[in-house]
Amino acid sequence: MSDFKDRVAVITGGASGIGASMARAFAERGAKLVLADIDSESLAEAEREHTERGTEVLAVRTDVTKRDDVFALADAAWKHFGAVHILCNNAGVATYGDIAKAPPEDWEFTMNVNFWGVAYGVQAFVPRLIEQEAGGHIVNTASMAGLVGMSWLGIYNASKFAVVGLSESLFRELRPRGIGVSVLCPMVVETNLDATTAKNRPQHLQPSSESAPQPNASDIQGTIKQPEEVALRVVRAIERKQLYVPTHDEQREILKRRADRLDAAFESENWNL
Repeated sequence: MSDFKDRVAVITGGASGIGASMARAFAERGAKLVLADIDSESLAEAEREHTERGTEVLAVRTDVTKRDDVFALADAAWKHFGAVHILCNNAGVATYGDIAKAPPEDWEFTMNVNFWGVAYGVQAFVPRLIEQEAGGHIVNTASMAGLVGMSWLGIYNASKFAVVGLSESLFRELRPRGIGVSVLCPMVVETNLDATTAKNRPQHLQPSSESAPQPNASDIQGTIKQPEEVALRVVRAIERKQLYVPTHDEQREILKRRADRLDAAFESENWNL
């Protein structure tokens, strides 16, 4: 899909961070927007911003952990615009800590948002996109943590690996139908993800023990990208029907090392029985 003009883009987590930047990038190219977010105040601000800029926008408060909410979002989008062409399953949360010490609430909360939020989006929108027979594109936000396991991010890794695997399968299934699929795998991006995670975590999934501290900026390797640059990479991926969407130069060498470790498992001393 190479033309955004008058296309309808649905973005979960669309009121802040990468989602907000994707919305701006799509709107600048003439798209109409359906913004979904759990934060009503931020969502209203985003709606005002786009309306003042002349973009046709529909804002729908959505909790992506609730299947009914995501299906209601799809209903609202088709009712208002009559079509959907781009779906960005972008809403996500961040959790940290040693796997062995992780409270069960961290597992449930992280998987509910990061995996089930994407899965519900696929369930609610993909059958309609197929029936619509107008092509389109799906962008699922994963992470570099969905491609390489990392210490202190085990639960987050699990949720994002699931999104990558789902996206790879969906890419193969939908390509014959003219629907593209991309999986966004950023490293560190300058967003307020930690703050929004804490703000929007439901009370019943607050951990009974003290949560793990957040990493210091000095502990994070690699450059920190701005969400606007990430959004432009998403635009390019949609235009080129590109499956994987990395964001940092540093990722290439890390992924090569992972591939080398996999390849080494087949060397004679490791493989021959």
